[in-house]
Amino acid sequence: MKRALFIAGPTASGKSAFAMKTAAAYDGIIINADSMQVYRDLSVISACPSAAEQKQVTHRLYGFLDATEICSAAFWAEKAMAEIRSAWATGKLPILVGGTGMYFKVLIDGIAKIPDIPADVRAQVRRECQDLGSEALYTELTVSDPITAARLAPGDSQRVSRAIEVVRSTGIPLSDWQKDTKPGPMQSFDEAGEIGKYVVLPDREELYARCDHRFDQMMEQGAIEEVRALVGRNLRNDLPIMRALGVPSLARYLAGETTYDQAADDAKMQTRRFAKRQLTWFRNQFSHWKMLNAQYSESYFDKLVAKIFKK
Repeated sequence: MKRALFIAGPTASGKSAFAMKTAAAYDGIIINADSMQVYRDLSVISACPSAAEQKQVTHRLYGFLDATEICSAAFWAEKAMAEIRSAWATGKLPILVGGTGMYFKVLIDGIAKIPDIPADVRAQVRRECQDLGSEALYTELTVSDPITAARLAPGDSQRVSRAIEVVRSTGIPLSDWQKDTKPGPMQSFDEAGEIGKYVVLPDREELYARCDHRFDQMMEQGAIEEVRALVGRNLRNDLPIMRALGVPSLARYLAGETTYDQAADDAKMQTRRFAKRQLTWFRNQFSHWKMLNAQYSESYFDKLVAKIFKK
């Protein structure tokens, strides 16, 4: 039987700790499902597993892309499936862990086959988003694709921009494209009950405290030096890596546009806001998954997993 374990959750929720425990107990390989941890340039500020953790348990798809590359959900899914099959071939349990919920959905539900967006359309939408704000684009989206607008927050600039790009370039709303989506490569395994699906959802205030504490740790571990090296490459501001949590705030500090304390406070605030959106998204989109509080005991978690994965 080919089994897998999916562990999702907001940033700083403690999901990686659950993954490490499970990998050690069930002979697993951890596969990254976070859109920022794929970049080798952001090992500190994206909270990639430490060198010691990667020695304890095999980790895949961490830091394998350059900052100039874009990791689409479809591209990631192809890489993830290759790692899942490799794990199965060697008798290992694939454990996918991350905060990018769309990655998990693509593996199970599939992804719409939307034509490539012309560069000029994408550039125009990004300029409008930057100059006018995502709320202005969201207003347009409520008219051109009300179904997609209904499931997005006005401030979700990345997904709102994507939806606008699709309807402008194809003339067809994103919601219509998604109606023809084929099942994902893991859907049959999910239907057979061979995937354990968990979401780690701490209490909101606890999560906020964890976000602040982890950012302080990142600063001690060299986050500023990491961002300085990234800024020194003179990359385009519209690249995903340049919008990673903490990067814009620290980049402004390095440019002399703000103080250290202001940059740290802003980065923490942005991280807490992002974590809040993730909490809401996971509760709504993954309501059929098993929900875990990060404070659940190790023995309780082991019992839950053992229902599906027996030694």
